[in-house]
Amino acid sequence: ARPSLPEYVRQLWARRHFITAFATAKLTAQYSQAKLGQLWQVVNPLLNAAVYYFIFGVLMGTSKGVPDYIPFLVTGVFVWTFTQSSIMAGTRAISGSLGLVRALHFPRAALPVSYALQQLQQLLFSMAALVVILLAFGVPVTASWLLIVPALTLQFMFNAGVAMVVARIGARTPDVSQLMPFVLRTWMYVSGVMWSIDKVLADQRLPHWVHVLLECNPAAVYIDLVRFALIDSFHASLLPHHVWAVALGWALLAGVGGFIYFWKAEETYGRG
Repeated sequence: ARPSLPEYVRQLWARRHFITAFATAKLTAQYSQAKLGQLWQVVNPLLNAAVYYFIFGVLMGTSKGVPDYIPFLVTGVFVWTFTQSSIMAGTRAISGSLGLVRALHFPRAALPVSYALQQLQQLLFSMAALVVILLAFGVPVTASWLLIVPALTLQFMFNAGVAMVVARIGARTPDVSQLMPFVLRTWMYVSGVMWSIDKVLADQRLPHWVHVLLECNPAAVYIDLVRFALIDSFHASLLPHHVWAVALGWALLAGVGGFIYFWKAEETYGRG
């Protein structure tokens, strides 16, 4: 039988060490067969950033009018990859771990949460390369860098919540893992990863609802918060109004809503 929501929260908290150990083990095993090993955690997003720079920055000219475009782009790619990878891992959190689900009794939410934590660990590992890039392009170290802590905390809550939603859907419909890359690719292109949302919003011909969607897009909000924290030339004027409230709202909506949605099907995971 499904435990009550408060009891479920207590059970999940009691498994916090398992969640951390599971996430770390998954991260360590991810590139264990590759010759470069854990370096791929940094190389993969950097290669993506290089491709996006050539296509969007050079060929399409989206770098024009964007100060510190390479730090702007690399930060966007790293932060977007955190959300993208968390959601993709979430789609198979249950369906890809049926042996574990059927063999052991534990709150199943531990799986999508641990996958989101794994991606956070990977992002933090990659941040070393991001800091080197920022310093290489003359971006100064300022006190605002500390804002990365609340920004990534809110993004983690959002990512974990969405991961729990897609984990429940993926548990019953494994085909969702085939559809999700197309959904995420579309989402990436409207999230300002490789172009400035502020420049697009300066076009007064766009309908008001497009402005609202672009400004309130959760992925774009978290990307821009990290850019604001790390890149000195990314001023507060480039952020949407009440950006921290929007970031908190998305984190609570996805985190709490996703958790309750996942919990409601707790007794069905691993059956069938």
